Amino acid sequence: MSTYATKNDTLLSAAHEDDIPFIVLTEAQAPAFKDSLAAYQQAMLKSLNIEIKAGSAALLLDENGHPDKAFLVISHPVIWQAAQAAKSLPAARYRLDETNVSDAHSEEIQLGFLLEAYKPALHDDKADTKLVATCHVRHPSKRLEGLARGTILCRDLINAPANLMTPETLAGEATALAHLFGAQIHITKGDALETHFPAIHIVGRAAEIQPCLIDMTWGTTGPLITLIGKGVTFDSGGLDLKPSGAMEIMKKDMGGSAHVLGLALAIMTSQLPVRLRVLIGAAENAVSDRSMRPLDIIDTRAGIKVEVGNTDAEGRLVLADALDLAKEDKPDFMVDFATLTGAARVALGTECPALFCNHDDTAKAIMDAGIKETDPLWHMPLFEAYDKQLDTGQMGLSSTGSSGFGGAITAALFLRRFTGRELNWAHIDVMAWNRTSQAGRPKGGEAMGLRALYHYIETLAQ
Repeated sequence: MSTYATKNDTLLSAAHEDDIPFIVLTEAQAPAFKDSLAAYQQAMLKSLNIEIKAGSAALLLDENGHPDKAFLVISHPVIWQAAQAAKSLPAARYRLDETNVSDAHSEEIQLGFLLEAYKPALHDDKADTKLVATCHVRHPSKRLEGLARGTILCRDLINAPANLMTPETLAGEATALAHLFGAQIHITKGDALETHFPAIHIVGRAAEIQPCLIDMTWGTTGPLITLIGKGVTFDSGGLDLKPSGAMEIMKKDMGGSAHVLGLALAIMTSQLPVRLRVLIGAAENAVSDRSMRPLDIIDTRAGIKVEVGNTDAEGRLVLADALDLAKEDKPDFMVDFATLTGAARVALGTECPALFCNHDDTAKAIMDAGIKETDPLWHMPLFEAYDKQLDTGQMGLSSTGSSGFGGAITAALFLRRFTGRELNWAHIDVMAWNRTSQAGRPKGGEAMGLRALYHYIETLAQ
């Protein structure tokens, strides 16, 4: 059976001559375009109450009633206007008229169509044969292919139910991805995990499927880029059990690992000249006689004793071991993605990930990349005054600190204890889930910040 990582997405094929032409207009070009239309086409638009203005799209017919051409009037954001066009236009193949379209807008338009066409994969990999609106160019770029496939992989992994997406399955997906691109991969589990990555082991030891550390490397030249993902495939909260409403979508708690695998797929597909490393701590936070308890003192790979403040704050423990391993290579840039705190959602809502960085110039560059890619993040402070709250454990570093206020910040400060202050490190606290459906963004698992981080890493590789 093929995996999510290796499934073939036929929506990325090159344009055909018989595809319906798709014309992209600016608002300034719209009046002249309207005047150029045949009288019966203008009458058709009028009868359908369609104005040629920003965001409008329509399929025009020829005098025999056959498809002639489609159009879209763009402003900002182009990607979601294209997704809305894909949603409203009749299902068909469209060929983008690239005459007056910039490369950036061409990519945004194609990606908008692709993201609207997305349907969650069935685990048995049966093809969904329903026709959708797709937009093609003569020579699709590897960058577009990487971003599209990376986003699709991220969504599919998050959407998979937790009884199927276990730590073992997640390791299998990473292995399939590594084999697809000739990357090296090593999975640490069992006694070796308990010895070398004790925090990951402790978080996941109560579950039926045992935890593991996934370590994948690819590339031989360029800057060293390390991606770290929280891979908690289901989070019950442990002994500090979540209420049922909060537990319902906790299959998404491996969303950080889905992001780094999707980002890795984008990087490898487009052949960015980087030395890539991907680290994922994969575990299920379950309840059994082997569960960690509140105020347990646990070991970490870094040798730092940690007092468990709340068993539902397990993600930072999983990340701690992976971050300590990552920093040994002194990467040029390392970033972790994690569905880490509800506090970040209270601060910024569900659609804007919280960004923490050791270096302010990195934060600005990533935020600028998010604006360019219509994939926003917001810089939050590593506020020094809160760091002392982590030293309030009776017998070790507190995993949660002494206050419930500023929880996203104290969680990021906890992670910094394992990265140090000097490395070019970013932490992204992400929802990884669309609570409602919008054009191009269906309800369910979502890649948030993936395109922004790709753009930032792309600049480092130049």
